[in-house]
Amino acid sequence: MQIRPLYDRIIVKRIDPLRQTASGIVIPDTAAEKPEQGEVVAVGTGRLLQDGSLRPLQLRSGDRVLFGKFAGQTVKLDDQELLVLREEDVLGVIDTGPGAKPSLKAA
Repeated sequence: MQIRPLYDRIIVKRIDPLRQTASGIVIPDTAAEKPEQGEVVAVGTGRLLQDGSLRPLQLRSGDRVLFGKFAGQTVKLDDQELLVLREEDVLGVIDTGPGAKPSLKAA
């Protein structure tokens, strides 16, 4: 089954972080927080402006995005948990390509 979001909404699949600390301790699912990163699965046609025109979305399928902890609405489709967000709920796009700068690590 496929889902097609309307207007400025996007469908995101959460990316689960590693469930193990650097020292090797495994974190159980009940103690872990929901991830705040995901991969865009589908995007809508664009934002409907007051003059009736559509502004295309800046996101594309396959983008890795960062979003707020309590953003969007969770839906379950084909035994898969997805998140429906508006484009404005996305805080940023995570660049993972060859030209991306290395990430900063906390001390």
